[in-house]
Amino acid sequence: MKLSELISPEQLSGPDTEITGLTLDSRAVEPGFLFAALPGLHVNGRDFIPQAIKAGAAAVLTEPDVDTGNVRAIRDADPAARFATIAARFYQRQPDVIAAVTGTNGKSSTVDFLRQIWRRAGIDGASLGTLGVARGEGWVETGYTTPDAAAVHKALNELADDNCTHLAMEASSHGLKQKRIDGVRVTLTGFTNLTQDHLDYHPDFKDYFSSKLKLFLELAPGGSPAIINVDSEWGEQVAAKCTARGLDVVQVGWRGSDWRIREITPKAASQQVTLEVLGNTKRIELPLVGEFQVANAVSAAAMAVQSGVSEDAALAAIGKLEGVPGRLELAARTIDGCPVLVDFAHTPDGLDKLIRAVRPHTRGRVVIVFGCGGDRDPTKRKPMGEIAVNLADQVFVTDDNPRSEDAATIRAKIMEGAIGAEEVADRAAAIRIALRQLKPGDTLLLAGKGHETGQKIGDTMHPFDDREEARKAVTELGGGDD
Repeated sequence: MKLSELISPEQLSGPDTEITGLTLDSRAVEPGFLFAALPGLHVNGRDFIPQAIKAGAAAVLTEPDVDTGNVRAIRDADPAARFATIAARFYQRQPDVIAAVTGTNGKSSTVDFLRQIWRRAGIDGASLGTLGVARGEGWVETGYTTPDAAAVHKALNELADDNCTHLAMEASSHGLKQKRIDGVRVTLTGFTNLTQDHLDYHPDFKDYFSSKLKLFLELAPGGSPAIINVDSEWGEQVAAKCTARGLDVVQVGWRGSDWRIREITPKAASQQVTLEVLGNTKRIELPLVGEFQVANAVSAAAMAVQSGVSEDAALAAIGKLEGVPGRLELAARTIDGCPVLVDFAHTPDGLDKLIRAVRPHTRGRVVIVFGCGGDRDPTKRKPMGEIAVNLADQVFVTDDNPRSEDAATIRAKIMEGAIGAEEVADRAAAIRIALRQLKPGDTLLLAGKGHETGQKIGDTMHPFDDREEARKAVTELGGGDD
């Protein structure tokens, strides 16, 4: 595609040229590529312009007053927004229906539940987010919630080329603030909840909330459906702002006026749910544990209906939903039948909801192993320790991706709140020690890593999967598996 087709011709700084690809990674530049030299949190892409030019970049997108030598330059005061616009023009095709979901917790489950409901309704849909791209039976991991703009639009183009008509995607606060999904033709939106997270990146909670709001106030088309969980003041604020903007708000949750959760009865491995949908009582059984899973499933069903699925088909599909990898996933069972559950909960609210979720399904004690990530919001560490010891019966504090921070310092901060917990630095050892403490009727939770398959220490990612580690440990102790 010609550069003049990606930008206004008057913005050309030289003769037109063919653009063969887009990237913001100078190491991925190939001859004919457009290199986006974007400012980042730790580095600035302008520092890598010489490497990109040496690799054959045909054009460089950068901030004003940046020298690109003899290579064509596109200069913009907001290069991230411009890059998204360029990516949308370069990769032109998108699925017909795109549902974008934001919030602190529940995004991954909600978008995948929506994909599953579409599939049950005979729709070829996909989901995109933390877990990667899912379609049919397959997953392709990406390693981030919202990819960069070029990766997003390339994925949308490939899905559309492969006749995928529906996509459910996560919209993270990082992705929204950094304008990675600008240019995505969103047709409906969803909001799960908002609690403390990512304050290592956002200067304050106000900025975090404002970043989430961008999905509804800037990217959602006027009059489009917005499915909002209103079980918190933040959900109520989002609903009010969406209404003021003219979006078609659908309220869900315990307080929802459209899809209201009336009652949940926990069973051994499922939940009976009574809903009031647009004034009519409906009873369903969700084959998953955890009250928050009900909220995610109801949101997904409401979004499915707004995308064209019949109400009866959406509700029927809830009874067939399968758990999402690393979200209350059953990794193993001990010889006494104690379940070992793996979950991604890594915020105070997420940990709170996780422990409360398994309590009604546990005859004995709830035992938990968790830690906090390095180079992430340090203010949540002590509160997470307090939540763990207040809600669980036995707590083991361990490491969880310490990254560049001192792991012992992270654990010490958690232990300030986790009075009475046991500190075990090595995560594999912590899992084994916790397993030995289990008695019939107990439940073991491994929290924080979920679907992740590595433990990052310093700059090195070491292979580590809570699910595999749990299965190995159970086998070593003479137990079975799931």
